[in-house]
Amino acid sequence: MSLLVVLLVVASLPLWITDGVFLTEVLAGLRAGRKQPPALPRGRVALIIPAHNEDAGVGATVAGLIATAPPGTRVLVVAHNCADRTAEIAAAAGAEVARLDEPARRGKGYALDGGRRTLAADPPDVAILVDADCEAEPGALARLAATAERTGRPVQASYLFQPKPGASAVVQVSNFAMLVKNLVRQRGGRRIGAPALMTGSGMAIPWRLFETLDLATGNIVEDLAIGIDFVRRGAPPVFEEGATIWSSPSSEAGTSTQRARWEGGFVATARSLGLPLVAEGLRRGRFATVWMGLHLLTAPLTLLLIANGVCALVWGGLWLAGVAWLPSFIAIGLAVAIVVAVLAAWAMAGRAMLSAGSLVRLPLYMLWKLALYGRIAKGERPAWIRTERVD
Repeated sequence: MSLLVVLLVVASLPLWITDGVFLTEVLAGLRAGRKQPPALPRGRVALIIPAHNEDAGVGATVAGLIATAPPGTRVLVVAHNCADRTAEIAAAAGAEVARLDEPARRGKGYALDGGRRTLAADPPDVAILVDADCEAEPGALARLAATAERTGRPVQASYLFQPKPGASAVVQVSNFAMLVKNLVRQRGGRRIGAPALMTGSGMAIPWRLFETLDLATGNIVEDLAIGIDFVRRGAPPVFEEGATIWSSPSSEAGTSTQRARWEGGFVATARSLGLPLVAEGLRRGRFATVWMGLHLLTAPLTLLLIANGVCALVWGGLWLAGVAWLPSFIAIGLAVAIVVAVLAAWAMAGRAMLSAGSLVRLPLYMLWKLALYGRIAKGERPAWIRTERVD
């Protein structure tokens, strides 16, 4: 085997390992689980709804959450740095309101910290964090709180965007990618005993854990940081498939901003914590920590497809040249397997999110994402801003 082939094998190994992580999660998560009988929490529950200039929809959100929450749930809206009527509308809809004006502290983490300070004098047993543009399926909040009580661990709902068949291909593909990440891979992870990722909305946390979190930061992926912190503390989050939280998708321009924020923050976190988490997990014998590190090192869906396509082309060229047939077979086989797994996820769970017509435009979406990754590679780190939604 030539030195070039050896070097290419070494360069390809990280991708092949993370391909295995992706395929394991997707294949294990293709089949929907059986919905368990509804459960009610025994202790006290509080909803914390961070809101920044959400007067257009916060009233409907509060009314819907009150209607679906377990009896006696305390509903707190944190009107954080609002320049509109968010606080007044939330109060009129039946919520308790904490109005915080702190212009130097911008971001969701600061709002959650303010909500926690408000509840601290009379804390609940479980706090559930839900964004101000979301709605919960009937029984979802009760399931989240009951699972958090039963396990004593943080719990993540299935957090998805509402299907929008008439939206642009960019929005549809992005929403499908979110479904793969937030439902299919989370479901597969639970089946193999891996920790759930905290994905921002629909997070239920026992108060004894919630009160110890470092929330007062401007981290643009505070949910991801929260989940990693719990894994390191030996309280890996649990995925609750039976609880679904829905949000309205953003516009095409909003999708670009949103993906830049999410994926820029994810990539930055993966760079700094992915390998250290794998090493820490191996050293301490903790599967959850190892898998969290491997999950972080697995590229987002579009980048994973692009990377495997390039890798397959390189190794395919060597195969045609009559050398390195085994690594070429591995590279091409994994690329094909990734594509088949994505198509299977679409067929079994994603048709409502992504029309067949938009699916065939996936290569154009990948070019759009390449421009995004180019900005991320240059070091652009978008700050937290409110994302506009599509009605």
